[in-house]
Amino acid sequence: MTNKKKNVPENMEYEFSIGLRLTHWFRVLAIFVLTITGFYLAYAFMAPSVSNEPTLFMQAKWRFVHLVFGVALIAATIFKAYLFIFDYHSRKELVSFVDMVDPKVWIGIIKYYLFLGEHPKLRGVYNPLQFLAYICFYLVLFVICLTGMILYAHVYHEGIGALSMMFRPIEAMLGGLNEVRTIHHWCMIIILLFIPGHVYMVLFHSIKSKSGTLDSMISGYKLKKEH
Repeated sequence: MTNKKKNVPENMEYEFSIGLRLTHWFRVLAIFVLTITGFYLAYAFMAPSVSNEPTLFMQAKWRFVHLVFGVALIAATIFKAYLFIFDYHSRKELVSFVDMVDPKVWIGIIKYYLFLGEHPKLRGVYNPLQFLAYICFYLVLFVICLTGMILYAHVYHEGIGALSMMFRPIEAMLGGLNEVRTIHHWCMIIILLFIPGHVYMVLFHSIKSKSGTLDSMISGYKLKKEH
């Protein structure tokens, strides 16, 4: 894509759209809040202050924050899926699938990570390992959102809760509510394991390739690839 933005150096190219960047950082915030509130709902680590009030609703307040950010995460995930498929500026993400099924690119990227060769030329924005990792991440994100909706339906029975009742057959297929909750927790653990690996690989590419990989998720621009 030709860089037509004003005041942008010629050696920079537009990599990530504003919509993609906003959904990325919103997911970061949502996952952080959902992790903290989720741990509280599973293992209450804070007790309310002593009060003469008969009900303090502390558990309900934590649950409310968890549900709000859970619904927001679902909305952000749906919007990200829309960008991935239909957005013109995100088309290079979709093109990365071509690189993922190319054996030569796989061999080249493995050599690159082992410091045995240069980074292979890519058609898309992600190399095969990155793209495969993101596919797995979004599959886990889909499962945690789905199981979250099933759990939500057992707390609120109107609005979205009533809509979530359509997932009752899936609940039964998964083995019941307790198994759904277990799957929900395991998905959270997988996401928490993914995060440090993701941060490490971003820093690895930023330092080794010197292409501004880290900055690109803030500004949208990175250095043009030279092959």
